Amino acid sequence: MLAVDDLQTAYGPVVALDGVSFEVAPGSITAVLGANGAGKTSLLRTVSGVVRARAGRIRLEGRSIGHLPVERIVRLGIAHVPEGRGVIEELGVEDNLRLGGLWRGHGGRDGLDEAYELFPRLRERRASEAGTLSGGERQMLAIGRALMSRPRLLLLDEPSLGLAPLVAAQIMALLRDLRDRMELTVLLVEQNARAALSIADRGIVLSIGRVVADDDPSALAADTALRHAYLGF
Repeated sequence: MLAVDDLQTAYGPVVALDGVSFEVAPGSITAVLGANGAGKTSLLRTVSGVVRARAGRIRLEGRSIGHLPVERIVRLGIAHVPEGRGVIEELGVEDNLRLGGLWRGHGGRDGLDEAYELFPRLRERRASEAGTLSGGERQMLAIGRALMSRPRLLLLDEPSLGLAPLVAAQIMALLRDLRDRMELTVLLVEQNARAALSIADRGIVLSIGRVVADDDPSALAADTALRHAYLGF
């Protein structure tokens, strides 16, 4: 589904990604792990086109996308949920959802029923302003809005950040369900390495902009030295 080859990204003189390469299989969850400053967020921002790579190649199903504008990348099937949830607080829940599907026409209404089926709580609060939602509800809204674009590849940055453990577990279970029911491919950046590895099909560990491990989740979890050095458990 996604192939990243020797990717390099920098912010002025600061190098965020330095020769990152990996692949993401269709219908899988790939967890991107590592400490703060490892380059995880920069990776998602580069794949989604928000940040331009200095060098390297990004391919979606064999097609090079690194040179394309963000809106073209969205239309090709990539949706990005950034850290911090990114909802528009002044708009209602339903208006936020519709924004995700506007480019598909029909006023962004196609997919609303599916979004409400996935997140019944959002149906209950459909007329509420997004700024009045709890942290968990905002995360549901951010994911629901991304799904309104009918993506094939979902990029998620720290979806459990700041959430109560029970709500975070519900978000992880949802991602596993989306993979199984919709065959959605997910590239998941997550600080909670244990939770991410519990649902992932593959795990990648970054350190200072480089890949230091790329393996089966069980192998990563069993590597005591790796866990202590990079994963925090």
